[in-house]
Amino acid sequence: MDWLTQPWPWYVAGPLIGLTVPLLLLMGNRRFGISSSLRHLCAALGSQRPFFQYNWRVEGWNLAFVLGIVAGGCVAGVRWVNPHPVALNPQTASALAQMGVSADSGFVPQELFSWQAVLSLPGLVFLLLGGFLIGFGARWAAGCTSGHSITGLAALQLPSLLATVGFFVGGLFAAHFILPWALGFLR
Repeated sequence: MDWLTQPWPWYVAGPLIGLTVPLLLLMGNRRFGISSSLRHLCAALGSQRPFFQYNWRVEGWNLAFVLGIVAGGCVAGVRWVNPHPVALNPQTASALAQMGVSADSGFVPQELFSWQAVLSLPGLVFLLLGGFLIGFGARWAAGCTSGHSITGLAALQLPSLLATVGFFVGGLFAAHFILPWALGFLR
């Protein structure tokens, strides 16, 4: 059962993600994304704001999908926990060690993702600021990485290509410049 506790290789996970688009088309849906789920949830809960006044039931399957993501994450995090450290490239492990992050703590380093780190003032500021920036970016780009990079690119939409390039450039910039600065600030 190693396949449950180890990350799947790209040549398995990639095609499975790619099959999302034809599956959605067979279901009669042309759009996919996670960031719109909060809007659907607010509409389903009866928000009186004009932005939330629409027939959310048309996209109701999206709420079930997000619930499945949360449930799947909980099951994977409790039932199929990997007892071994994630195998990282030695250069990556060295770079993380220079930033004060132990490479043997798995996908979520304890230096960043523990109650002690999150409940500190710098950790709370970064958590709130990061959440705000992610939400703002998803609204500004009119979608999230999954919506643009999976269904938008499959539909050959130029805005989705531009958004996906922006996501990757932003991720590289954040990993190489913002993360080392932020980790220094958190220490």
